[in-house]
Amino acid sequence: MEELHMGITERIYKKIEKHAVKICFVLAVLLASLITTGVYYRAEAAARGELQEHLAQEVLRFHVLANSDSDADQELKLEVRDAVLAYMDENMPEAESAEDTEGWVRAHIDEIEEVGRAVVAGAGADYPVSAAVTTCWFPDKSYGDITFPAGNYEALRIEIGAAEGHNWWCVLYPGLCFMDTVNAVVPDEGKQKLKNVLTEEEYSRVTADSDFKIGWFFWQR
Repeated sequence: MEELHMGITERIYKKIEKHAVKICFVLAVLLASLITTGVYYRAEAAARGELQEHLAQEVLRFHVLANSDSDADQELKLEVRDAVLAYMDENMPEAESAEDTEGWVRAHIDEIEEVGRAVVAGAGADYPVSAAVTTCWFPDKSYGDITFPAGNYEALRIEIGAAEGHNWWCVLYPGLCFMDTVNAVVPDEGKQKLKNVLTEEEYSRVTADSDFKIGWFFWQR
């Protein structure tokens, strides 16, 4: 009887040992998977950060903030946008870099501000208008087939009134401030200028269908 009891106990221990080995194996696989995933995401985050920093050196963005989210203020925001872009299109010489564009904008910031004020006054509003080239944080956005990572970028920033409404932005250099929000096609000229200043790998990342969706141009109303 004692031998029978010992035999049963031994079989139970062997089963427990067998299951324990399986559990340890599964846990080891899970741990290895978690470590691999963590390494991948850290590497991906680092690559994305480097890409954003390089892009920030090569572009100048344009940011217009409405007074509020009322229909009238949102419409006024777009009128200011149109007038400022028309002024720059008529007066700004073709630039070969974001630095050149930024230099021209800084030199003509008073005129740009005055264009905005004239539009606001013409609409019968008395909001103040301020314009400056400053560092702004932009979220991940996508538009057309170009993507842009979140981060800090130099931008021409125009604030209308309290500047508490939904805003609009695009990219002044390369010239991607197009108005066709239906077809969402990025101009080939702007793409080529961007391609000239990025590495082949960087350019493939910003034109790839990836998890981070970043926009050359974003319209929020």
